[in-house]
Amino acid sequence: MSSVETLVKEIIARDRKTFLEDVRILSKYPKSKSNFGDFESDSPDVKILADFTEYNPLHKGHLHCLLEAKKHVPEGIFVAVVPGLFERSGRGIPYIMTRQARAEAAIAVGADIVVEGPPMGIMGSGQYSLCLAKTFQALEADYIPRGYKPDPDFEILLKRIGKGQGIAPKPYRMVDMDSGEVLLKGKLNEDNYVIVSLSKSLTKIGFDFKDKFIFVPRREGVSGTIIREAVVSGVLESAKEMLPPETIKILQREIDGDRAPLHQLRDEETILFTANKATVPDLKSLSLIDERTIENIINQRPFTTIDEIKTCIARGFSRHHVQRVLSSLEARVDKDTMHRYIENYPPTIRILNYKNKEVLREFKKRLSHRRLEICQ
Repeated sequence: MSSVETLVKEIIARDRKTFLEDVRILSKYPKSKSNFGDFESDSPDVKILADFTEYNPLHKGHLHCLLEAKKHVPEGIFVAVVPGLFERSGRGIPYIMTRQARAEAAIAVGADIVVEGPPMGIMGSGQYSLCLAKTFQALEADYIPRGYKPDPDFEILLKRIGKGQGIAPKPYRMVDMDSGEVLLKGKLNEDNYVIVSLSKSLTKIGFDFKDKFIFVPRREGVSGTIIREAVVSGVLESAKEMLPPETIKILQREIDGDRAPLHQLRDEETILFTANKATVPDLKSLSLIDERTIENIINQRPFTTIDEIKTCIARGFSRHHVQRVLSSLEARVDKDTMHRYIENYPPTIRILNYKNKEVLREFKKRLSHRRLEICQ
């Protein structure tokens, strides 16, 4: 096993332990400080801009959104919410770099604070959208910057969301949560869908987001495919025009230290063990795994490769379903535990990185009634 494969296995094992400890804390203290919402801030004049972005890796499109948001609120604290535990994206795919390295890149280009976001890859899209909304609530966000793809048909949704109205994404239609009116038919671009889904989740938890969104038109000319190819080839120069020099420097350091790229690596040993040895009740208890997939796994095991397991995974509503199921087999988190975790999320606001001690001090003063933890 190579050093980078060992790193991936260690990350999954460590994060599973942390996840279960978080659930234990939430079970013991279900009404913990992290979930109180009726406190007066100690520093009400300090505005918080909370932006959720994967930074996988941080490219010039991300930087454009960050800079535009800071222009809007120049004296505010820009808080980047970077997905955390298990290092899996909403697509269920491993990230290129660890969250610590992604957080470092965010600070290097201008973010003030980076906090750990929800474990996206082991949740359904609605679940992590709900956890994300709860993160903004816990941060008491004054502004929420979001990049979007300009589309004339999407403008009506942006206007309503900007006014604090929730919109529910349904299959092939977008529905006003108050009136039930169908505002738009068809599918949305992924960036735009995230905004709509987030408005639904914020509405569900009762968070007033009127005039909080800062909508930033997405910058063109950035290709995730080209960036990933550059990373895999080790020739980052080919993506030079798309990546800030700070990202290139950190990414190159991680590659040289055998800590990247990670996006094609999994804890295959654990996935194979789970698929080969888990009982039917154990498999049924896992998040994101359906009955048809369980039947296929039981009938076709033992497995010797991940590709063999992939052929057993039934088609899901999402095109990322296969990767999400692999992440579930990898993390081995059952549905009941996941439900308890989500119910009172977040147990702690984990600070992954920060600009300087002065910014950290102001952030702590603003959220003095929250449970904070620095984990660099």
